[in-house]
Amino acid sequence: MKLGIMQPYFFPYIGYFALINYVDAFIFFDTPQYIHHGWINRNRILKQNGEVGYMTVPHLKASRSTAIKDIVIDERLHWREKIFGQLTVYKKAPNYSKVIDFLHDVLDRKYSSLSILNMSSTMNVCDFLGISKEFKVFSSTTIRLNEIRAPDEWALNITKVLGYDTYVNPPGGMSFFDRSKYENGGIRLEFLQANVVPYVQRIGHFESNLSIIDVMMFCSVDEIKNMLNDYEIIC
Repeated sequence: MKLGIMQPYFFPYIGYFALINYVDAFIFFDTPQYIHHGWINRNRILKQNGEVGYMTVPHLKASRSTAIKDIVIDERLHWREKIFGQLTVYKKAPNYSKVIDFLHDVLDRKYSSLSILNMSSTMNVCDFLGISKEFKVFSSTTIRLNEIRAPDEWALNITKVLGYDTYVNPPGGMSFFDRSKYENGGIRLEFLQANVVPYVQRIGHFESNLSIIDVMMFCSVDEIKNMLNDYEIIC
């Protein structure tokens, strides 16, 4: 049984969903310290000139030690209107109306925190794509872990405590893990490398790894499902 653990990102890139699709259960790891200028409150989309820009959810000021789960959205700013304004660049995309209706259903709700918005939107995207998965929120579990002595031991301990035999991570963190710890702990360590499948963005070139919103605008659900299953497992 395979387990994936990731921080809750804002409409992340397709590789995030390929990981969710591959594992048996997925945990939103919402207790680490919030890092500014990461993927928690923003992601990349196309701009009118064909270049890449960011859609962003503003948040209230917080100390550097604030956990992801405690970051509060700044509702004083008209961030929804700004994001939907930015997304008009996709008006000629084949799935624009359908995706915009979907996004209104997700974003027009009120959320008590940024992480709840991210987790809800991710699960809604999975529903949109027909991905049925067991989701858990780390801060809401009663997991009791052994002492964590190094950053790569969070995933190891969580996987062992929950009774899974395989932990799966994106390849970007490969050098971060001590494989011997996992071998000695009886846990198989895998890295899922999602292959980049170019699709027509109507800008004369291809920009990879944008928000899943970009993919949804241009590709059918069946095409996206094929992309999700196009990966390599590195052990």
